[in-house]
Amino acid sequence: MERYTSIINGDITPLKENVLVSDLEIGEKITSSGLIILDDDGTDRGIRPRWCKVYSVGSKVTEVTKGDWVLVEHGRWTRGVKLKKNDGTSSIIRMINRKDILLVSDEKPI
Repeated sequence: MERYTSIINGDITPLKENVLVSDLEIGEKITSSGLIILDDDGTDRGIRPRWCKVYSVGSKVTEVTKGDWVLVEHGRWTRGVKLKKNDGTSSIIRMINRKDILLVSDEKPI
């Protein structure tokens, strides 16, 4: 069950050096070879960086662009805010610090 702090109707734009992301990998992950990587349960098990999709970037961010996939250091994201757009779609948006981005990919990692 997804947890978020509030619901926003419309759209949002980050200020200056902020990066907003969506589609953060939550839950356990199963690799192509069948290994199960546990979700973070508050202990040292399952603590790992997570992939997420860049939703929007501030005007001073040049390292990543909207639509890129970024690997973010473990725990370096805010709680989610549910964003409901006028077209009826919704997504969970989180803010990350651009300094906590480890890798950038044009395509969704497997």
